[in-house]
Amino acid sequence: MSVSIRLAKFGKKNAPTYKVVVANTKDKRNGRFIDVLGFYNPHQKTSSFSIDKEKYEEWQKKGAMTTQAVEKLVSGKYNYTKYNPKSKKIESSTEV
Repeated sequence: MSVSIRLAKFGKKNAPTYKVVVANTKDKRNGRFIDVLGFYNPHQKTSSFSIDKEKYEEWQKKGAMTTQAVEKLVSGKYNYTKYNPKSKKIESSTEV
């Protein structure tokens, strides 16, 4: 069983918050998880991030893979960008 440390999405529509969780890699993003290590809220003026370093290091020693987002959050280099879908161009059809 391979295990990963990743972000699980929680919160309201258009205002997500994330939990840093340890989960089986085959489970869904918001599915079952083994342990909660911390949280991340990008919508405050100063985005708040908290993680239990001891648990994080313990799970890494056990062989848990870490996602890029969690690695950047822990190192302090993560930049949250809100998803903005591209607007669809309306094609005008000229039929004669």
